[in-house]
Amino acid sequence: MSNTDIIKGIVKGDRKAISKAITMIEDELPGSKELYFQLYKMSGSSFVIGIAGPPGAGKSTLVNCLVKEFRSRGDRVGVIAVDPTSPVSGGALLGDRIRMLEHSLDEGVYIRSMASRGSEGGISRATRKAIVVLDAAKYTKILVETVGIGQTELDISKVSDLTVVVIMPQMGDEVQAIKAGLMEIGDIFVVNKSDLEGSDKAVLQILPFVKEKDGWKPPVIRTSAKNCSGISELAKSISMYEEWFRNRQQKENLNRVVMEVKEAVYSKLENLINKAMDEKDTRAMLYKIAERNMDPDTLADLIIKRIFKNF
Repeated sequence: MSNTDIIKGIVKGDRKAISKAITMIEDELPGSKELYFQLYKMSGSSFVIGIAGPPGAGKSTLVNCLVKEFRSRGDRVGVIAVDPTSPVSGGALLGDRIRMLEHSLDEGVYIRSMASRGSEGGISRATRKAIVVLDAAKYTKILVETVGIGQTELDISKVSDLTVVVIMPQMGDEVQAIKAGLMEIGDIFVVNKSDLEGSDKAVLQILPFVKEKDGWKPPVIRTSAKNCSGISELAKSISMYEEWFRNRQQKENLNRVVMEVKEAVYSKLENLINKAMDEKDTRAMLYKIAERNMDPDTLADLIIKRIFKNF
């Protein structure tokens, strides 16, 4: 399938074409760079919602409920579920995400599970580009569920327009433990499994982290995803935030572009460094460093000179 055929398929909402595009970009296959550029020009209208929170908070069940709610409102919904799977086995659907498959026959829903590929931020590098593909395919809402590794999920705020932080009752001191990271990026807080004992306490623990930002004060919403209780209220808050966000989107987009360019530079430099480290003469110098006949800074300078010389 040529890039032209893929793009035509994406415009028509063909899920096979969408899957093909994401696979090409994720695996950096031939033609993927040109394909991504064309799709990037077609993107920019979707609203991206990050769903973050520690393991066991019920994020996947919550996402499933949100998909139902958004579809009832006429939205086309894309879901990217980032899994802690290896790049060898790929990003297979995990455990409770199987229930998302009830949407598999709905042409207005696209679900993709992606491997985190060692990303410590809970978001794989390919996730940002997968979002662009779904954006170009005109999914009005894109939900990105993080891998669920607590405080290190901070990258979600860099790829989403809105970050929903999900916790559950009886977390106790865990809320305090993650306050320096995950709790500070929340635009909406959700106490899921609120039918369990301790939901009132959980709300009280969250309130100190609720800080107004440019006129937006994050709400704290109780939900019970097992029966989708509270989801309508959550969707309403998401819509209110989207309206607030759209009014200041140009500023937010510029901030995101800065982060995207930096991340792209870091990624390309890392690839060049890894390539340089695998070269035969570099390996020989590594042995010299191990034998204390050379220092790491000297080799680092040589690698940098080699990289820039080859540009």
